[in-house]
Amino acid sequence: MPDHHLQKQSNASVRHAIILGIFPALGWILAMAQPNWLQQQSISPTPSQPAQSPFPTPDSSSRSGVPQWSIDPNFESEVFTFVRIQYDSYGGWGAWRVDYPAADLNFSYRLEELTSMRVHPDGKILRLDDLELNQYPFIFMIDARNLFLSDRDAQVLRNYLLAGGFLMLDDLWGNRMLDHLISEFKKVFHDKNFVELPLDHEIFQGVFRLTEKPQVPSEDAAHEGAPFGITWETNIGEPDANLNTPHYKAILDDAGRIMILMCHNTDISDGWEEEGISEWFFTHFSEKYSYPMGINIIFYCLTH
Repeated sequence: MPDHHLQKQSNASVRHAIILGIFPALGWILAMAQPNWLQQQSISPTPSQPAQSPFPTPDSSSRSGVPQWSIDPNFESEVFTFVRIQYDSYGGWGAWRVDYPAADLNFSYRLEELTSMRVHPDGKILRLDDLELNQYPFIFMIDARNLFLSDRDAQVLRNYLLAGGFLMLDDLWGNRMLDHLISEFKKVFHDKNFVELPLDHEIFQGVFRLTEKPQVPSEDAAHEGAPFGITWETNIGEPDANLNTPHYKAILDDAGRIMILMCHNTDISDGWEEEGISEWFFTHFSEKYSYPMGINIIFYCLTH
């Protein structure tokens, strides 16, 4: 994280002052919510061999300038951890690692910096069959256009979600990716469909009251499209009509709780990864959309 990245807080002092004003109470709510979920859930993946991530925990040389912080051992059970899922892909393409580690580290840092939440500084990478999955109420998949879920993956994921877990899918564009994901998640819930969430759904109104569904393009697409008012990806090989409207689709449990949130025609996490690329991108996408939407998602996850 270069120096100008850290200076963004002063450049957005009004919005950040609002965040600091509302988050002491929210941080307490979030800190209390996670241990409650851990006590209630009871799934057991029990893999024959726990998977090992090819990526080490980020250290000072690989944190891209994101500050390190320590965890008070008295509150280890109340720490929020950003968990990225290492999933299998048709063709073996490792898209699960897109935006790693900057997106994970930046989002974790902003939660730690701007709220009273206690946040793990490094996050984690897990596979669905990892025994540790049970410990975390929030998991994240990115660019899952070629996602392959084995029968084992589908069973473990179904149990995890029904027990109270939450999956965020991000950076998915166009109808081909959408159709593939819908088909793949039928393995998890053959009796449930993705539904479109309306703007008045509480996930858009929880902490930040959003007046539109956020659309965040990749940083390069944002700069290229700015002169033309384009805020969507244009290199997907599909017409603009399939790409220019952001959608937030969810699979709900029987009580109406979101189990899977699909962020379609948007790339929320690129606003985390690239927040320091330019003042313009930070102001128009990271600060305006990516962080408010991300915080709303975490708030929803840990309070439902």
